[in-house]
Amino acid sequence: MHFSKLVPNIFYVDIKDGLVTFVDCLQFSIVHDELKTARPFCVLAKGDITINLFQDAPLAREHNPEFRLVTDNIEEVYARVSASHPHLLHPNLSRITLRPWGAREFAITDKQLGIVVQQWT
Repeated sequence: MHFSKLVPNIFYVDIKDGLVTFVDCLQFSIVHDELKTARPFCVLAKGDITINLFQDAPLAREHNPEFRLVTDNIEEVYARVSASHPHLLHPNLSRITLRPWGAREFAITDKQLGIVVQQWT
């Protein structure tokens, strides 16, 4: 059995919060846009990563995911995020920290989800 990609669906009460996190802060691009429809939806991409964002308040209240983005240059990512969107840095992991499992990590959070950015040493 072979899989080539995992594409998460993320639900927001207000999809604009997700666009701030992913497009403005993390520099994803909108590759499919149904934002001005009765049920706002879009597909975001950056490199080989694809994410589906939905505006759906009931599902957003049920699902608060956390996931990890792995990078080869955590200093660059941290510098950009902390300069442009410092309010998204998670208070419990707001600086690059070497974790006991050997990864260097920092985290961001918005009203819906948590993202740990990590680099394996």
